[in-house]
Formats: sequence, structure tokens, C-alpha cells
Amino acid sequence: MPNIIPTPKMANQRYDNAEAASVSGPGTHFGDEGVGDRTNDAWFQHSSGKRVNTDTVIAQSLAQQYPNLQLTIAPPANGLSLISYAQAGHASCKTIAEKPGNNGVFAPVTWTMYVPPRRRIDGDQGALAEQLNFGKFEYAWRGYDFIVYVVDGRDGTQPYGGSTNHYVLSAEREHAEALLLAAGSWANELHGEVWVFDQGRWQKNAELFRSIMGASWDAVILDPDMKKAIIDDHVSFFDSRDTYARLKVPWKRGIIYHGPPGNGKTISIKATMHMLYARKRPVPTLYVRSLSSYGGPEYALMDIFNKARQFAPCYLVFEDLDSIVTDQVRSYFLNEVDGLKSNDGIFMIGSTNHLDRLDPGISKRPSRFDRKYFFPDPDLEQRIAYCKFWQKKLADNKDVEFPDELCKGIAEITDKFSFAYMQEAFVAALLAIARRSRGGERRSEESLTRDMGDGWLDVFSSGGDSDLDELVLWVEIKKQIETLREGMEPEKRIVASTMSRPRRNF
Repeated sequence: MPNIIPTPKMANQRYDNAEAASVSGPGTHFGDEGVGDRTNDAWFQHSSGKRVNTDTVIAQSLAQQYPNLQLTIAPPANGLSLISYAQAGHASCKTIAEKPGNNGVFAPVTWTMYVPPRRRIDGDQGALAEQLNFGKFEYAWRGYDFIVYVVDGRDGTQPYGGSTNHYVLSAEREHAEALLLAAGSWANELHGEVWVFDQGRWQKNAELFRSIMGASWDAVILDPDMKKAIIDDHVSFFDSRDTYARLKVPWKRGIIYHGPPGNGKTISIKATMHMLYARKRPVPTLYVRSLSSYGGPEYALMDIFNKARQFAPCYLVFEDLDSIVTDQVRSYFLNEVDGLKSNDGIFMIGSTNHLDRLDPGISKRPSRFDRKYFFPDPDLEQRIAYCKFWQKKLADNKDVEFPDELCKGIAEITDKFSFAYMQEAFVAALLAIARRSRGGERRSEESLTRDMGDGWLDVFSSGGDSDLDELVLWVEIKKQIETLREGMEPEKRIVASTMSRPRRNF
């Protein structure tokens, strides 16, 4: 794969992320004054026509140019990038900009590409990224000096089929191998990221990690005993490897969260992920979005469990388990869960809104999923607690008065509401109040709420004076609750009809 450096465009010294390293040793030189780099010229001459085996051409030229140095060739397999390793501060790396040689060309050679913004909502214009095709670097790591070439090895006339290799020159080969081992190990670690399996491959996702860091058990409203049981379940598992070994039972566990949507299953998973990352020895999360894969769902499951075994101890998350583990892959899934391969250190969690859709071999068989936790619609005390959550958030909002007695009043008229429905009632009421108090200006609506990134909303102060009648929130939220309740009945009939359909076996 081409080595893409996703950084804003810089000058020729764009790779200088630490102090320059001086490379010394017998036979080491950076090109004769006024002549240029011999390997640089060889690559450009070779690239001007149809190419076959670029690797051999570069290796031969480097052997002639540096007869007293050892050459190690390393492809960028499994995310290996010596440049990224240096940019992270683990080595020093400085670009060597060569004068033009006989072919009148300069190194390094990069493609500057436009990368669209991930989100344009805030006016982001995107960025420029660099794809390195040929470069030469002074490289220093743990007291060892190297010369590193990064060379596009595409052969033939097609724009694919090759790789951009590292050519590492060192006084001793073992020095280069130690560097590559350290850089490869670093590349396969998580750095403020979560492993996410989607569209047939694993990717590191920093956005999901940031969302997880915003979740906390303090913000999760559950039955206190159930919350404590869930937390203890996870903590005791990861603290009990020796106990499992002493009892001679496999060190693995699985649980299922189930219940109607909108009652805290997802935020509980995120709070747990945050809790596990905060441990003295952080436990990584592997998050599965789908089994879509070029090799089919069976291949995806094999890849998922192989990754989990590699990163164990780990937290393996299957959200919406009933839509992931279908009848088509049920047998293969069960083989991966309790087959011949060891799953020691894997804590597997699945969530579902429809426990009845899961095969009994999954939902009712201990040693696969050992425990089930039911997330019901909140009771009166939990609804009061949720109203107090909003009361606290609205404490400095001058457009809304929210006395203590209002918490119980709202809780009493939201029977059979999920937390998600209660949130919608609050948001809709606040927006209606904002429209009236500020003449319908969109600016005031946006000032009241913001997305917390985990499916819940936070509240900002409007910062303005209020001439609203006392308890205007009570008047408005009753209207919104009545509207929402009218919509709940048709929705429940549709769900009941769907649940009554017979399961199809494929």
C-alpha cells in the first residue's frame, strides 16, 4: 500500500519531527556534491518506463552505493511505518533533500492530495495529505543510526500490484531488526483508538474512543443493585485470571443486555469500555458493527475471533446481536465461541432489543453467554432521577424554571416511557420554549442543547432574560408527552406484529 502521510502540506522538511540524526560509519555518504544520489537517479530512470521488479533494482543500487552497510527491506505490512513511528516521538527522522543528478530530479517525491472534511457542519475545508513515493531519511533510534529509503515499488503499467517498501541501511542487521520489531509492535497497539470491524476489515477508530471517554457510570440511571452487579461482573473477571486457572476452567465470559430500546444498554456498554480503559492495565475494546465481508460472514467471524484472541484480555462487543448473528452464521459463531481454539481473556457482550429473535443455543446456553441483564422501561424513581439530571443541566438557564416538585410531576405522567422518549419530550419542549422566547430564532434553539456523542443530549444556558410564566416547562412538556404517547401505540402494534412472525431457517 502507498505510504500516505495524513498531515497538512509542508515544505521539504515536513518529516523533521525530531532533531536530525547524523549517520556515521565506514562507507556512509549522502551523495557527491553536484552529482546527486545514485539510487535516486536509478529509481527515476527505472520509473520512466515499464517496470519489472523495482525491489531488485533498488537493492542492487543500494549495495553499490553503500558497500559497507547492511540492507534490510521491510514492506508496510500490518501498519508498519517508520515515518509514523518517528512522528510519534519514538525516533528522530530528517528528510535528505538531494540535488538533481544526471536526470535532473529532486528527492523526496510526494503526491499532494486533497482530503475532504469528515464533517462540513462547522465549515471545515478539509486538509492536504502527502503520499510519499520516494524519500531518503537520516534516522536515529536508541543510539543507533540508519539511512532509510522509502520507495514506491509499483511494477508494470497498472496503478496497483506493488508496495512502498522501507529500505533500512545499518552498520549491523540486528539493529535494523530491533527497530522494525519495535515499530511494528507500536503500530499494532491502540493509541486513543478502538478496534472496529466493519466492511470486512479491522480499523482503528479515534472518534468512537472520544465518545467512550465522554461516557461514565455516574451518568447511567439504572437500578442500583443491577448497576453494581454489572460493574462487579466485569471487574471481577479481569481480576480473576489466576482463580480461573486454579479452578481449571476457561477464562472467558459472555453476557447479554436485552430489553426495549432507549433504556441504557448502549451507554452502559460505553461506560464499561471507559472503565476498562481506565484500569492500571487498560483492557482494549473490539467493536463489531457488521459481518459484511468480501469473504462472507463466516470469514468475518473467523477474523473477528482471531483478532480478539490476539488482543486478549479484551472486551468484544456485538451490539444488536440478533441482527449480526443470523441463522446463516449461527453454527459458525457457536464454533468460534466454544470450539477448539482458546478464548482465554475474552469478555464477550451482546446487546439486543429482541431477545426472542436469538437462537436458544445462544441466549439460553451458559458458557456462551453466561448471564443476561434486562433493561426495562424506567420505574418512577428512575424517571424522577432522570428529571433531576435535566434539572441540574438547566440550573443556569434563565428561560426555564425547574423546581423540585416538577421532577415528580413529569415522572408521574411518563409511565411506560423509555429514557429515549423522555429525552425527546424534554428536547421538544425546550425548543418550543426557545422559539417563543426568542421570536423563533434558530440561534436560541441551538444554544439550548448539544450532542454528547453517545446518543444523549446536554444542555447549555441560553444566557438571556425570561418573561415566561412560572412552570412554562410543565405546560409545554405535557403537550409533548401527549403527542409522543399517541405515537407509541401504533409503534407497539407494529413491533408486536413483527415479533409474532415465525423464524425463518436458511
